[in-house]
Amino acid sequence: MNRRQALKNLGLGAGIMVVGPTTLGLLQSCKNDPKVDWEPVFLSVSNGAALKQVLNIILPATETPGANDLNIANFIDSYMNEVASEERQRNFNRGANAFAAAFNDMFDKEPENGDEEEYRQIVDKYLRATPEQREDYMRRNTETQDPMDKDPEEKMDFEAGAYSYLTDVRGMAIWAWKASEEIGENVLWYDPIPGEYIACGPVTELGSGKAMSL
Repeated sequence: MNRRQALKNLGLGAGIMVVGPTTLGLLQSCKNDPKVDWEPVFLSVSNGAALKQVLNIILPATETPGANDLNIANFIDSYMNEVASEERQRNFNRGANAFAAAFNDMFDKEPENGDEEEYRQIVDKYLRATPEQREDYMRRNTETQDPMDKDPEEKMDFEAGAYSYLTDVRGMAIWAWKASEEIGENVLWYDPIPGEYIACGPVTELGSGKAMSL
């Protein structure tokens, strides 16, 4: 099973989002032409450009639209600006800055100067980390949380912060990809008028194993 098919079969639990009419409306409003230059309203221009690069690695365009085809960077940035709590905004911004620091440490350049292969390497480093490495990143994040709560200027451990940031972005991206109108109607199992509940039936007549679009 390829990654795209696996995503089709994932439940909405893959991403942790505050879901409501505002969020869904915001998602459907992010339909501007992906070829037009986008300028973030929450993230810095540099961190916004890095977010697009990261999303292109996590959800590339294949036989179905990718994250950048659906303007998911625009959605995440707008969600953080208009819906997220102040605490989550603060942590997301710190995570984005930690990722930028991790990129600079790994490649000795700023993220806006990175290429696709470099982004692939850094995303793989953190999102394919061993269980032991993940546990270490989470421990380090926990240890720095209190100092950051007391001092807004306190910086994250950049490696642990980059891991948390990429994990958060991945969850939001998968949720947004699945919840978008394009994917919901044309990729997932879409039935605008659901009928009777069928406990046992042929898979070919019940979505062929795909998650149902909500």
